[in-house]
Amino acid sequence: MNAIRPAASSTSSTALSPANAARLAGLGYIAIVLLAMGANFLVRNQLVVLDDPAATMSNIADNETTFRFGIAGFTVIAMIDIGIAWALHVLLRHTGERRSLLAAWLRLAYTVAFVPAITFMVLALQLSVGGDVLTGLDVGQREAWTGLAMEAFDVTWLLALIAFGLHLIVVGRILFASGLGRALGIALSLAGVAYIADTFAHLLLANYADFGGAFLAIVATLSLVSEVWFMIWLLARAPRVVASLPGQKPELVAA
Repeated sequence: MNAIRPAASSTSSTALSPANAARLAGLGYIAIVLLAMGANFLVRNQLVVLDDPAATMSNIADNETTFRFGIAGFTVIAMIDIGIAWALHVLLRHTGERRSLLAAWLRLAYTVAFVPAITFMVLALQLSVGGDVLTGLDVGQREAWTGLAMEAFDVTWLLALIAFGLHLIVVGRILFASGLGRALGIALSLAGVAYIADTFAHLLLANYADFGGAFLAIVATLSLVSEVWFMIWLLARAPRVVASLPGQKPELVAA
């Protein structure tokens, strides 16, 4: 009997408590915010010119290294999202294993759906800088395909956001039903609905551009408020709240 006790002790020493899982998820959110500011706002939005594929291709070619950093940033974001999905499951599993798993799987589904979008950025880079693989394509064709690749990036990301919106709704439902954070749960659920509504508006409305500003304002406001609030909650309040739930003993999950 004594021979197997060290193994059990070793397992517990590598376990992650819900409190630490909350902190890891919060730190992951901070990293995503910083990386997204660089990859999306300082790279993609600065170099991609809507309805002007020639300017887009020229910008990417002239700023190849910057664009590569943008691709790398989005790739790291995808990997961090996997870690956040796991950490949130460890944090929330004692409120209901199935709901917690559903939330985690939806975030993983978002990540899996988002990765092809990064591939379209790589394609746009290859089209812009040229090379033997593009032999036979003239400049006009490369410009058109570059614009199409970045359009595909946007559409793929939009479709992935359906899974992300569902993830926020499920997490919001968990927080509301468990009493961990009712107001925060409502805010996250509203943000999830906004993401989904915006994606389907893109798909269904031929004149989406007429309403795009309003949709963007709603999604940006709800997502910014709720997800920053969630990040702060994960870092500051969740470790204490989860540990103090009456009658609950958070399970340790092996790392």
